[in-house]
Amino acid sequence: MDENIIEPVISIASFYAGQSIFITGATGFLGKVYIEKILRSCPDVREIFLLMRSKKGLSINERLEKILKLPLYDKLREEQPSNLKKLIPISGDISEENLGLSAIDRQTLAERVTIVIHAAANVKFNNSLKCAILNNTRSTRDVCILAQSMKNLIALIYISTAYAHINIPVVEEKVYSSIADWRKMIKVAETLDEHILNIFAAKCLEYFPNTYVFSKNLAESVIVEYSSSIRCAIIRPSIITSTISDPIPGWIDNFNGIIGILIGGGKGILRVFYGAKHINPDIVVVDIVIKSIIIVTWKLALTTFTSDSGPSVFQCTNRNKKSLSFHEISKIGCELIKDIPLEGVVWTPNTIFTDNSITHYILTILLHILPAMLIDLILKLMGHQPMLVRLHRKVYVTNRVLKHFVTHEWKFENENIFELLKLPISSKEKEVFLYDYENANLEDYYRDGIIGAKLYLLHEDMNRLDAAKKHRKKVDLFVTTLKTIIVIGMLWMIYKWICA
Repeated sequence: MDENIIEPVISIASFYAGQSIFITGATGFLGKVYIEKILRSCPDVREIFLLMRSKKGLSINERLEKILKLPLYDKLREEQPSNLKKLIPISGDISEENLGLSAIDRQTLAERVTIVIHAAANVKFNNSLKCAILNNTRSTRDVCILAQSMKNLIALIYISTAYAHINIPVVEEKVYSSIADWRKMIKVAETLDEHILNIFAAKCLEYFPNTYVFSKNLAESVIVEYSSSIRCAIIRPSIITSTISDPIPGWIDNFNGIIGILIGGGKGILRVFYGAKHINPDIVVVDIVIKSIIIVTWKLALTTFTSDSGPSVFQCTNRNKKSLSFHEISKIGCELIKDIPLEGVVWTPNTIFTDNSITHYILTILLHILPAMLIDLILKLMGHQPMLVRLHRKVYVTNRVLKHFVTHEWKFENENIFELLKLPISSKEKEVFLYDYENANLEDYYRDGIIGAKLYLLHEDMNRLDAAKKHRKKVDLFVTTLKTIIVIGMLWMIYKWICA
């Protein structure tokens, strides 16, 4: 047992009874899964305040109502529908100073909140420096300032990223000195215009591949400084992917990461990818990250707090556990989509990985742009809207933005996370809040991931698999015929050249 934990140790579910939680990033992938898990597994939680902003003509209440209709919440709606009433949307925006909160809402949060989960971030890698710092660094400062005003606060959890310190080959579970002064960087972002900042960014990003990682690095320094007055913990997840089981297998709401690559490959759109095929991407499933957040909060709140202890750091990564290379994942994906084909396939699925810029550029022209121009021409002649060339431009830009992450590997220490498995938790709660890496079947996981992508991202019907298989056969026949014509044409040209 951790000697710093206050006795007696209470159960996780009992600890959350009566707690009031404030979460930023509630409408994001991580946030959605978090609020589902808390409401279902810690049913006596008092309330959860969700920082939200109106979007696309929908008010915060309308957005919340729409979110709660997602299949992710089916189990919760069936088992504990009344708990959904504990969700309280609060109007705010992390891009605005002081989170865009009204005075009344700030007072409400200060009076009632006991736990803060700061998960919000702008995750675009190619954002301007101003946007990244205001959204990711200044918002963290403002969350800490708000937390200081909370009369009954017992824990603040900051969701960082395992890649916040990728200037270091082996990242340990500890705080690091910031690469720059976060106060000065916030001031610079607030006062300088975009043009000057873009010039300034080149100097700032000397050790970082993009503004996102730089701003998250600064944000950790904010947490470190405020940890003298607030009980804090930093959780650094790596590449977060779809659920493995809880509450349902394969749930996902975005095309980021490995699932996006599998979908692109499965549709026949992504035929060449800039990345080292031997690289093992550090992947962690979202329900494991959520369970880690819940347990870390429980442990942190029950641990003796001193002003000089600093924040606890937990890296939610996959080191020393099962992992596959990009090539192996792609190979598994190609096999799986033979039985679970995606609809509307445009080319025979097969993705080539290369970490040579020239090769990637040439193959992009040959395998992406030229076929896309041909297919767009056919679509136009058939009266449909051409879209593949435009899509491939986006794919190319996105791939190049990810260049640093798909051509390098890091070692992430994560002993602190696995020490949580040794905490005094009942066998019943271990089933609810812990996870079993050792017995996970990766092929089953990716199968569920592809099914989840079909259902929740592409909104395809699993009852239409036979039709999808027939379409796939037609595409394969077209591709084979086209390749045969091209080869015969090339051989004929060579023959004519030799005989000339």
